[in-house]
Amino acid sequence: MRERSGSCEPHGGGDLVLTEAAAMDRAVALAWRGWGRVAPNPMVGCVLVANGAIVAEGWHAEFGQAHAEQMALAAAGPAARGATAFVTLEPCAHVGQQPSCADALIAAGIARVVAAVPDPNPIAAGGAARLRDAGIAVDTGVGSAAARYQLAPFLHQHLGLPRPWVVLKLATSVDGRIADAGGKSQWISGLEAREWVHWLRGGFDAIGVGGATVAADDPMLTVRSPVAPRVAPRRVVFSGRNGVAADRRLLATAREHQTTIVAPPGTPSRVKWETAGATVVEAADLASALEQLWLAGVTTLLVEGGGRLAGGLLAQRLIDRVGLIQAPLFLGSSGAAAVSGWDAPSLADSDRWQVVERRALGADSLLVLDRS
Repeated sequence: MRERSGSCEPHGGGDLVLTEAAAMDRAVALAWRGWGRVAPNPMVGCVLVANGAIVAEGWHAEFGQAHAEQMALAAAGPAARGATAFVTLEPCAHVGQQPSCADALIAAGIARVVAAVPDPNPIAAGGAARLRDAGIAVDTGVGSAAARYQLAPFLHQHLGLPRPWVVLKLATSVDGRIADAGGKSQWISGLEAREWVHWLRGGFDAIGVGGATVAADDPMLTVRSPVAPRVAPRRVVFSGRNGVAADRRLLATAREHQTTIVAPPGTPSRVKWETAGATVVEAADLASALEQLWLAGVTTLLVEGGGRLAGGLLAQRLIDRVGLIQAPLFLGSSGAAAVSGWDAPSLADSDRWQVVERRALGADSLLVLDRS
């Protein structure tokens, strides 16, 4: 999850001509600039190319403001006529807070549109058909893997699943431990990794942890990043009956930062938590809890531990993506396991996840996995 630049290849006479793949790479990189600012709209990037060179580019920067195509067309002016538009998502065909992007491309005289991913939203879809009806060539699929990776939270909303898109973030030792034998976990990962986590948090509706993590680490679960989220994520604690102690910072700041505690039905601490300013969701299991959070407007959830919560979600196939940060140290068999309380299936029956990103975060390693 990062911004990447495109690449060029030589073309006759020593000139550099942008390849279609590189143009879409650039559009994807631009789209990331909307992280945390455009939801529930999708992040979208647009690059206008003429004669093998970029003439303008744009991205959806803020919810309710200009779409990527509109931003690029405004920057291009007359240079847009006859150009090819590379867009990470099919241009919208409807008029909402912003005008139709398909109509704007037609009016600007764009000759061809290349869209990485068709729009699954039935309200906004239809832009490709409208463009073709206007005599504009439309191609899809270039850069679709990178665009789908980026658009996963948006695409999930149109799968018909009554739960949020769920990402599990783990920071572990090489041997898969999230804390040492004494329960200390701060800090397994280094500064660069922790900065990335704060950036990641800014793009989610909610950040969740288990009750044991709250008891051991007393986290705040707020975003401390140069990219401030348009709406601060809700903090969610998946708690047992013992719940969250009154001296924990999450409860002490519940009136300042939206906080939800998920607990079994009939939890005796409910009145205490609600008096402190928290919202209480009673749920018999994790699937029910996620559905209630979804009904409350949580479309994306970042889960940051602990081991039993991670195991429970994995056991019920409720995780869509895993972001694993691995630090170069060993904590041994007495350390706390990253995933616990789960009887994993046999090797033959285990899910084989898809690796979608690998890179270094300082001295640590990041591995991102999507459910196949």
